[in-house]
Amino acid sequence: MLELTAAPLTAETFAPFGEVIDARTSPSFAINAGRTQRHHDLARVEILGENAHTLINIFVSQPVTLPLELTFLERHPQGSQAFMPLHGERFIVVVAPKGDTIDPREVRAFVTDGRQGVNYAAGTWHAINSVLECEGEFLVVDRGGEGANCDEYPLEIVVALDE
Repeated sequence: MLELTAAPLTAETFAPFGEVIDARTSPSFAINAGRTQRHHDLARVEILGENAHTLINIFVSQPVTLPLELTFLERHPQGSQAFMPLHGERFIVVVAPKGDTIDPREVRAFVTDGRQGVNYAAGTWHAINSVLECEGEFLVVDRGGEGANCDEYPLEIVVALDE
């Protein structure tokens, strides 16, 4: 069993797995006659394959109990997948590098601060959405279309928070 402690999520530590989505650290500019601040180009949507398209979804997730016990990681080889909390929900992010197998020594765990989202790069192994404290609503952007785009890899993981 792999045991991890989730570290605070930062753009630098998450870079091998995708992008952190955080309007507080992005370039922005005023639009709509100055009434709206646009945080522009927060993440790159990857859509691979023919007859594929971008999906915009809302996921409603039930909170997990700690320590978080996982039995698998999943990946989406044909597209990225972005999760952005809509109401300040903190969540745990567990990731492993792209590849056909997972080396347990390369698995990482992070915890968001509630205002951060993540964009998993295509092929990055990751845990299911694991919201803390309360039910969470997430804006999710990912790939739709033909072809298999979800693989699972069995791996027993226990994640704790350093709190």
